[in-house]
Amino acid sequence: MVREDWVCFFSSPVLCQTATADSLRVNIVDDSFPGKKTRAALERGIPLFKNGLRFDAEMERAGQRGFRPVRQIVIDKAEGDFVWDLDGKRYIDFQNGWATNPLGNCHPEILEAVDAANRRFGFHYDHPLRYDLAEMLADIMPGKALPRTNYEVSGTEATEAAVHLALTHTKRRYIITFGSSYHGMSLGTKVMSGLDGSYGTYLEGWGGGVIKAPYPYSERIPAGMSEDQYTEYCLWYLDNHIPSCIAGRDNIACILVEPGLAEGGNWIPSTRFLTGIRDICDKNDWLMIADEVLTGLGRTGRMWGVEHYDVVPDILVYGKHLSGGIAPLCGISARDDIMGDNTEFKSGSTFAGMPAGCAAAIKTLQIFERDHIVAHAKRLGDIAADIMQEWESYSIVRQARGNGLLLGVSFGKPESAGVDEKDWWTARAVRGKMLENGVWSISDRQDTIRMYPALNMEEAVLREGLQVMEDAIQHVEKHGHIEGDAVAYPSGVSGF
Repeated sequence: MVREDWVCFFSSPVLCQTATADSLRVNIVDDSFPGKKTRAALERGIPLFKNGLRFDAEMERAGQRGFRPVRQIVIDKAEGDFVWDLDGKRYIDFQNGWATNPLGNCHPEILEAVDAANRRFGFHYDHPLRYDLAEMLADIMPGKALPRTNYEVSGTEATEAAVHLALTHTKRRYIITFGSSYHGMSLGTKVMSGLDGSYGTYLEGWGGGVIKAPYPYSERIPAGMSEDQYTEYCLWYLDNHIPSCIAGRDNIACILVEPGLAEGGNWIPSTRFLTGIRDICDKNDWLMIADEVLTGLGRTGRMWGVEHYDVVPDILVYGKHLSGGIAPLCGISARDDIMGDNTEFKSGSTFAGMPAGCAAAIKTLQIFERDHIVAHAKRLGDIAADIMQEWESYSIVRQARGNGLLLGVSFGKPESAGVDEKDWWTARAVRGKMLENGVWSISDRQDTIRMYPALNMEEAVLREGLQVMEDAIQHVEKHGHIEGDAVAYPSGVSGF
C-alpha cells in the first residue's frame, strides 16, 4: 500500500516507468530530507563502500515501483541525549551508538579520563588500570560468583573467547545457541548466530560444532501453542531432542544464550526459560554462558539482564556499555575453577584491555554508582512501558515490549497491503517518519523497531521521543509506507 498522498519522484507516471538512476537522483534533490550537506555525504559513499556498484540500478528499480530512498543521516555532532546531522538538524538519540553510550553521547568525565590515560600510558599492555577494573568487575558480577576476567576489544571477540573457554574447560566439542540470536560478525560468531540464514552463507562447512535451538518468542508462536507451552517445548528441545538426535549429553560444552534477544528484535524471555536453561546445564554438567554484550550493565534496569531471573551464569560476556561509548573494551568473567586453571584457553588481541578502554570503564562504573544510573534506567523503562502498551491498539502494531530500556515494537503490514508486501516495510516506514521528525532509532530490515535510550536520559526527552514515535505510527497507519524494500545509500553502516 503506497501512501495515498505520495508524490512521485518523477514528473509523470510514464517517466516513473522509464526513468534512469541519474534522473531519479535529480528528482530526489526535490525531497527535503535529508538536507543538502547530509545527502552530499551519502552520495560520496557510493564509490567507496560495499555494494556501491549496484546502488544506481537498485535505486532505479525502487523508483519504478514507487519507493523513495531510505531515510538516512550522517552525524556531525553528538552530545548528551542528542545527535546533529551535517545540516544542523537535531535528533533525539534512541539509536545510542547501537546501544553503546550508556551515559549519553560524549560524556565529558569519560572523555577526560580517557585523555588522561592516553597521556600517561600511551599504549602498553601491562598497566595498573587493568587490575583496578578487574577488581571492580568482580565486585559487580551476579552473586559475586565470577571473579576471573579476560579483556577483549569487541563483543564478537568476547563471545568467541567465552566459547573457547567453555570448550577447553569441559573438553567437549559442541555448543548450543539459538535461532534469531546474534553474537557478532566474525567467521566464528556468524556460525554461532541464528539471526538470519544469509549470515552463514558459504560458511556451511564451518558450523559442525554449533547446534541451534528455538528461542521462545512472545508472539507468532507456532502450532497454536501458548507462550508457556512454547517455552516448555524449547526447554524440551534442549534437554531431550538435542541429546537424543544430534549430540550426546557428554559431548556438549555449553548453552550460549542472550537474556534478551537483542539484535533479533528485543525479545524478552520468561523467567521459566532462563531458569530452565540453568537447571538443564546443572543436570547435564553443561556451562551456561550469558551473552550480555547488549543487555548488560544497566540496559534492562538491572546491572545484568540475568538478575531479573535469579540466575547466575558460569561465564558472562559483556561490552558496549562497559566503556561509556568512548573507547573500545569488552570482556568475559567466569567462575574461578573455569578460568583460574586452564592453560588450553587462549584469547586476547592487541588492543584488549588498553589503558584508554580501562580508564573509560572505570569512570563509567564510578558514575553508575554515584548517580544511581541503573535505578534511573529502571524508572525510565517503567515510564516507557506504560506509554508503549497503549500502542497495541493501532492495527499495524503487533506487539510493544520492553525490559528496562531494552525497547522493541513489532509491526505488521496493514490488511489492505498487497500479498508481496512485507511486515518490515511498515517498520521501516515508521522509523523513516520518526527520523524526519527528529528521532533516531533502528529497524535494520526487520519488522521490529528497536530503541536504546541512554540510561541517564532526561525523562522529558524520553517522553518527547516516544510521542514522536506514536505520531509516526499514526501517520503510517493512515497513509501507508513509501520506502518498501528500497536500497539504502552505501555508507558502511546499517540500521535501516
